[in-house]
Amino acid sequence: MLHFSRWQSFFIWLVVALGFAYAAPNVMPQSWLNSLPSWAPTRPMTLGLDLQGGSHILLQIDRNQLVNERLASTRDDVRRLLRDKRIGYTGLSSSGHFVQVRVRDAADVESAKQALAELLQPVAGGLLGTSAIQEVEMTEPEPGLLRLTLTDAGIQYRLSSALTQSIEVVSRRVNELGTTEPIIQRQGDDRILVQVPGLQDPQRLKDILGTTAKLTFQMVDQSVPVQEAIQGRPPAGTTVMYSRDNPPVPYLIEDRVIVSGENLVDAQTSFDQLTNEPVVTFRFDTRGATRFGQATQQNVGRLFAIILDGHVISAPQIREPILGGTGQISGSFTVQSANDLAVLLRAGALPADLNIVEERTVGPGLGQDSIDAGKMAAIIGSILVVVFMFAAYGFLGFIANIALIANVVLIIAILSVLGATLTLPGIAGIVLTVGMAVDSNVLIYERIREERRQGRSLVQALDQGFQKALATIIDSNITTLIAAVVLFFLGSGPVRGFAVTLAIGIITTVFTAFTLTRWLTAEWLRRSRPKELPRGYIRLVPEVTRIPFMRVRLQAFALSLSLSVASVVLLFTVGPNFGIDFTGGTIIEVRAKSGEADTGDIRQRLSQAGIGEAQVQGFGNPSDALIRLGIAPDTGAESGDSIVREARAALEADYDIRRTEVVGPTVSGELVWTAIMGVLAALGGILIYVWVRFEWHFALGAIASTINDVLLTLGFLVVTQLQFDLSTVAAILTIVGYSLNDTVVIYDRVRENLRRYKKMPLGQLLDLSDNEMLSRTTMTSITTILALLSLFVFGGEVIRSFVASMLFGVVIGTFSSIFVAAPILILFRLRPTTGPVVEVEAGGSDTAGQVPTR
Repeated sequence: MLHFSRWQSFFIWLVVALGFAYAAPNVMPQSWLNSLPSWAPTRPMTLGLDLQGGSHILLQIDRNQLVNERLASTRDDVRRLLRDKRIGYTGLSSSGHFVQVRVRDAADVESAKQALAELLQPVAGGLLGTSAIQEVEMTEPEPGLLRLTLTDAGIQYRLSSALTQSIEVVSRRVNELGTTEPIIQRQGDDRILVQVPGLQDPQRLKDILGTTAKLTFQMVDQSVPVQEAIQGRPPAGTTVMYSRDNPPVPYLIEDRVIVSGENLVDAQTSFDQLTNEPVVTFRFDTRGATRFGQATQQNVGRLFAIILDGHVISAPQIREPILGGTGQISGSFTVQSANDLAVLLRAGALPADLNIVEERTVGPGLGQDSIDAGKMAAIIGSILVVVFMFAAYGFLGFIANIALIANVVLIIAILSVLGATLTLPGIAGIVLTVGMAVDSNVLIYERIREERRQGRSLVQALDQGFQKALATIIDSNITTLIAAVVLFFLGSGPVRGFAVTLAIGIITTVFTAFTLTRWLTAEWLRRSRPKELPRGYIRLVPEVTRIPFMRVRLQAFALSLSLSVASVVLLFTVGPNFGIDFTGGTIIEVRAKSGEADTGDIRQRLSQAGIGEAQVQGFGNPSDALIRLGIAPDTGAESGDSIVREARAALEADYDIRRTEVVGPTVSGELVWTAIMGVLAALGGILIYVWVRFEWHFALGAIASTINDVLLTLGFLVVTQLQFDLSTVAAILTIVGYSLNDTVVIYDRVRENLRRYKKMPLGQLLDLSDNEMLSRTTMTSITTILALLSLFVFGGEVIRSFVASMLFGVVIGTFSSIFVAAPILILFRLRPTTGPVVEVEAGGSDTAGQVPTR
């Protein structure tokens, strides 16, 4: 294990050198990066919205609108086809997902079926030879009544097509805004995720994305006064539409469309030469220019309306034929509103309405504060861990610290190469990795000390320490990796960022522990030729302990069971303090422009603006406040949108809006289900792995111990009323991984001792295993707690509940791995628990095996 060929040494240091090279752009000035050659690494990590500010918007296609449009189209097609064949009918109507019509003459029923067969044609071929998609099915519930039903497959096809088209339109619109590196992704069957870093005006983005931009040119019917049409019934083939003026102006519009926005090839902002007001000039394609020219020739002197999304933008009079295929739209525009309309027209119309179901906006000031807080927490946490490792292990701790620095550099390098987005929870993942990464080195060093106490030479102890620790480290890290993978696939946004960072950290930790640390140790051994292991300056746990853990196992079980039951009772009586991720609603974080935030004044302003039942509380600094608004029944994203606008108008004179989050009830319900499935999937995956690697006794013991940790953590959250949101779910899943990491390490030693001491009673063997691993368990917990404490104190208010949950989980996980996970093997009768005390032949741990056990 301590021999390295030249090629192995070269490969190890090549990886480390590449890591430093690809991580360097994150600390180099942009001017330096611009001067580097093209082949050099110049790509830094992408910062998430919570670190650089920007907007996160989740859009959902209006499924009901899409279905209603298909029903209306099908109804019109039925009318047209039956009229073309001169087939008499009655009762043509639509309801639910079907259109039905009654054929008057029974002799015409077969002819009607043949005429309507055109609507039953497949709309698309199947993929890879599968059956084609049929959008409409026809049945005859009773003689003469034909029913055409939209199929689920057909609706899903139309929804998928509309989503694909919408992504293209949204991409064009966002790119027209001139933003840098926007993220536009499909999510699920009917949603689009839009993230625009650094955007200073999120309201403008929402207005542009939420507009369908269906443009039509239609004639104004002037044969009947519009007020008469409003009071009575509009003439056939006409509709009353209103302008967007204040107050709205009504127009009687002919339903016939002259030209639609599909015929536009360009739209630009310009200024009217007479009034100098902003206008939008447009240009048609050949077909559109021909139709527009014919319509204006035939209707000189009449009004024609320019209609956008059912509202009349302007209704000018046709003074002369417009034959050039160009024109302009005027309507009391500002420069920005004219430019936004031009953007919408150039990008094209959306096939269906897009509703905003989730919105998160972070101001650039809060983003910079998050970066500063994350840096401070990372630096202080790293210093604490580095100092502690050197104090505990001396020169070996110095080697571990070199490997730790390389580990962090490799994480940053991989994130940069992958183009992954670094979020604030991602920084938390790096800091947590710093705390947990030393676990591998602690396992190795404690094993080396143990081998040395058993009388092996220094070289043998070092070699055996690395060799015997390998399987334990792999087992313990794979359990955490399973939790990280589940987080990635079932999480969203920042939770995914945390999962990616944690997973990369696990991989780099195993690499540095078994390559770089081993190489540095071998090099130190070759050059210095020491006679003894370096000693640290502190020792938290004596080298030899003989604590009778199994004597108090019943009391520990009773305590854990009581606390778990109490936690369950509190969950169903008091309940957690759910964040808007799970309840839906709106959160607005504000900072006073001068002095401290006055929560009473904020409540009064919101009340005067018509925003009732607002929860306002201090948040972090005295100048900060957090406003929480619940979601009313039967209200959607538009309500949350208007609340944010009203709150901004009421507060912006004296407060800066630093962050807004709006989550609709649909998304919040899905997040609850996803969170539950995430925890269950993580437990299931880890159960299978431990079962395969060990025995069923160990798997059930590990899961029972982990469930205990999760319940106690939930109880802690209920008692403290810390906010329970998506980041808290990430904390719970990480606790699952950490707790199992600790449990698997002890189980690995139990499995080794089962093979080594075949006649030792189980209680005595468990005491021996716990005592042998006590130093490692304590050291790992301390380093992890030091890293988390720095996050809790310096990481900022946003992740405080996340870190507090982690801190509690680490303490509980350490307790349960000793007092629950190990003793539960007695309950499952892994081996007889009674018998003579077996003397253990070992240099330093022999007395641990002589502890009498009940």
